[in-house]
Amino acid sequence: MTTSMTGFALDPIEKASTDELRALQRKRLASTLRHAYRNSPVYRAKFDEAGVHPDDFTSLEDLAKFPFTTKKDLRDAYPYNMFAVPREQCVRIHASSGTTGKPTVVGYTRNDVDMWSACVARSIRAAGAKPGDIVHVSYGYGLFTGGLGAHYGAEKLGLTVVPFGGGQTERQVQLINDFRPDIIMVTPSYMLAIADEFEKQGIDPRESSLRLGIFGAEPWTNDMRAAIEKRMGIDAVDIYGLSEVIGPGVASECVETKDGPTIWEDHFYPEIINPDTGEPVADGELGELVFTSLTKEALPIVRYRTRDLTRLLPGTARTMRRMEKITGRSDDMMIVRGVNVFPTQIEELILKQAALAPHYQCVLSRSGPMDELAVVVETRPGLHVDTPEARRAAVQLQHDIKAYVGTTALVELRPEGGVERSAGKARRVLDTRAR
Repeated sequence: MTTSMTGFALDPIEKASTDELRALQRKRLASTLRHAYRNSPVYRAKFDEAGVHPDDFTSLEDLAKFPFTTKKDLRDAYPYNMFAVPREQCVRIHASSGTTGKPTVVGYTRNDVDMWSACVARSIRAAGAKPGDIVHVSYGYGLFTGGLGAHYGAEKLGLTVVPFGGGQTERQVQLINDFRPDIIMVTPSYMLAIADEFEKQGIDPRESSLRLGIFGAEPWTNDMRAAIEKRMGIDAVDIYGLSEVIGPGVASECVETKDGPTIWEDHFYPEIINPDTGEPVADGELGELVFTSLTKEALPIVRYRTRDLTRLLPGTARTMRRMEKITGRSDDMMIVRGVNVFPTQIEELILKQAALAPHYQCVLSRSGPMDELAVVVETRPGLHVDTPEARRAAVQLQHDIKAYVGTTALVELRPEGGVERSAGKARRVLDTRAR
């Protein structure tokens, strides 16, 4: 699959019939299972323990016979034991931050990098890129897959890349003004920090050259989309990925519909399972997203549990299925006095209050035997926390959290800049209970 300045037409597989797509998936899944079993000692042991063999796969439904892969599997195999090619055949290594233990390490052959770049190129094109566009990349570079994934995809599409990375927000704004990019690729939370900096410098962010924002690496709501689009004067689309599967570009929204990321099903086969039982559920039902890679060489991934909660939906702009926007992760879920709470639920309610800014953090603590939730949130720029308008907004937010989420929360107002900013993924939950 290649794309060039003249290659902005859809790839044939994007408009192929469902029957053609399923036939390709069956062929590629069978190949992936054989490759993993023959060449990865970890997968051979997992398959043998589960009593399955690649020859047991004859239909897409048979995939459910095979064991799941988890983040623990990758950590236990640190650094290279899950690879299905000799390390010498890898041209790139990426890894997670490892903040909660050993990092998960992913290797890429030359073909893997080419496939990944093509998927990101397809994603950028679906987001509305045009020949000659300049792409400002504000995802972090390095072991994190965001920066280099976006970079190689934009170059594959024949676009001009400004490889800025994260941080230095003042300079980000300066170079956006000077270089006049058409597209920005960044986390949605950091886009808000960039918008703040525009306004701090006395510049209307709507007057910038930016036309498109391609946002990923953290859950964000449609209300957040609307807020960013209004503030920046751009189209905001969602790109999805995770390093264990490949990086960004596993799925991406199409600008003409903005109805959830289209999964590039010719390279990544999706399932939805019940997160408690592990049993597959039907398309349209909410559950945990699971991916099997179809074309990866260095690290084929079989039934990887993403912990992302979503549902599979029919294709609209493309033949391939869509996934509903990720609004929560099973491992980001807070349980407060028996109530399941996701940060995105809080975010939605904050965005309904004109007196509040979408910079917030959920702080969990314990008072005796009881869990306590505090929502620390900034007032909008220029509004003091002690004004009647700000206090009314805090009272209303507290009421809405109780009414719509079902738990009691303390709302703590902070002035502009009072909530920690991040140049990458926002840290939405601070759990102090263990301390």
